Amino acid sequence: MSEVKLTAETRSEFGKGAARRIRRENKVPGVLYGHGTEPVHLTLPGHDLMMALKTSNALLALEFGGKTELAIPKAVQRDPLKGFIEHVDLLLVNRGEQVNVEIPVHTEGELAPGGNLLEHVLNALPVEAEATHIPEALTVSVEGLEAGASVLAKDIALPKGVSLAVDADAVVLQVLAAQAEEPAAEGEEAAEA
Repeated sequence: MSEVKLTAETRSEFGKGAARRIRRENKVPGVLYGHGTEPVHLTLPGHDLMMALKTSNALLALEFGGKTELAIPKAVQRDPLKGFIEHVDLLLVNRGEQVNVEIPVHTEGELAPGGNLLEHVLNALPVEAEATHIPEALTVSVEGLEAGASVLAKDIALPKGVSLAVDADAVVLQVLAAQAEEPAAEGEEAAEA
């Protein structure tokens, strides 16, 4: 995964009014924390941040105060109606450091014939990976799986340097048999007519 460079500014104003002023300037307030350091309150460019966060677990190279720090998004708060980013919490990381993240699980292939349904028990798989080599997604083949089949966390092929941060026997995907509607009882049909 490549780094996304963002130029940030440190901020000294806090509270609802200050945050609204920052958002009116098309910027996003944020906090950078981690490694036992004091939290750093930042102002980030709104559009650039939104584009960077389209990729899950984006690695951000933040330039502020004459230095560059690497960070990954920990929590993103969005406006519930418009979807704009209102605030972001960023976790400070170092090159080579192992971090716990959730990787989206994508599926490919067709289930066995018969109207079966695929249930995503886990939409994202918790893993531990090196901060600069976090995979964007994990792809799982569901080709030919029949009702009752499950894909466990240990069944998913992980890239080199990535390990599970969840029980190996945790169910990630399962195939369910389609539920047919029960025919209406004869007494109910007579009452409806």
